[in-house]
Amino acid sequence: MKTIQVGEFKARFSEMIDSVRAGQTVVVAYGRNQEKVAALIPYAQLPSTLPRKLGSLSDVASVSFAPDFSITDEQLLGA
Repeated sequence: MKTIQVGEFKARFSEMIDSVRAGQTVVVAYGRNQEKVAALIPYAQLPSTLPRKLGSLSDVASVSFAPDFSITDEQLLGA
């Protein structure tokens, strides 16, 4: 994992993208205290199984899927 200041990140953006493509995580720090504000991770490491809430039905209904069920967001949305 590499930590880099915002200004340097802007100046070396293409290089940082190449690092991420190679599998490295880049953390962006901001300000005098170098507060970590963002992380750029390879797309393959992005969590894809975030739980979805049922909204107004959350107290009334529930849903479960078979372990082998699989659908992408694009397929669900018909895109």
